[in-house]
Amino acid sequence: MSVRRLADASVQPASFAFNRANTAAAKQWIKKYPKGREQSAIIPLLMLAQEQEGWVTKAAIETISDMLGMPRIRGLEVATFYTQYQLNPVGTRAHIQVCGTTPCMLRGSEGLMDVCRSKIHHDQFHTNDKGTLSWEEVECLGACVNAPMVMIFKDTFEDLTPERLAEIIDLYEGGKGASVTPGP
Repeated sequence: MSVRRLADASVQPASFAFNRANTAAAKQWIKKYPKGREQSAIIPLLMLAQEQEGWVTKAAIETISDMLGMPRIRGLEVATFYTQYQLNPVGTRAHIQVCGTTPCMLRGSEGLMDVCRSKIHHDQFHTNDKGTLSWEEVECLGACVNAPMVMIFKDTFEDLTPERLAEIIDLYEGGKGASVTPGP
């Protein structure tokens, strides 16, 4: 695993605020924890921020840390430790996570990464020219029996061939990602 860093300051927004619905959801999450343990809500609140913004910004980490009454460095530690948080801007239509662990690699995930390199960007953690697609290699996604696989946002696509992944990418790029059925 590599060191996880926040996106460059040039792409960081100056501020962050939850929208009305997520403000209510954040309050509900915080209430689930005993008095004095509200800081434990950091993980779901960071996920809420990511779902709202598409990625976790420095401003979101600071705002959430302040909301929970915890040092900002602690919020930064949590956000940079867990790979579920995207610390850089991701594609607006699809962020593809390609499993690169042994079962998927033995079943062809390198070919899936080649498709991502050719159709999205040569390097992971970058968006395509339109900003609509991005990709990264990740550790186990938990469906080894159906390797190789990818996850696009929260949907898994299993038993993939490079050709099928190319079709899926084209559908997402064309704004038709909702028409793709996840699963094996």
